[in-house]
Amino acid sequence: MAAKIHGGVDIAIKVPPHQYEATIAFYRDVIGLKPITAKAPAVGFEFGPNKLWIDEAPAMSQAEIWLEFFTDDFNAAADHLGKAGVVRCDAVEQLPEGFNGGWITSPANIVHMIREPDAW
Repeated sequence: MAAKIHGGVDIAIKVPPHQYEATIAFYRDVIGLKPITAKAPAVGFEFGPNKLWIDEAPAMSQAEIWLEFFTDDFNAAADHLGKAGVVRCDAVEQLPEGFNGGWITSPANIVHMIREPDAW
């Protein structure tokens, strides 16, 4: 494979509205994670070397965890993943025009963003 794929820094928990505020309070007040305020109104917390984002997802009935992969060459990685039968699911959340990345799912239906580190 020409492109290297490795773990990213972002973890997102997509939470339905009826669980959103309680989920934020859990990580902020009960666990005591340090908030990330630089991307307000996005709600995030320092999670060791990672960033944990809590996203309100009105279309969901239960929470999901979404993970991130980095690659040095998104097109090569997408080609490799496609040949391996990995499902693309770019419709789950729109990305900006020209963004060097996309969405895939693992065999266990965990959503992953795969992107070049400088895609944002």
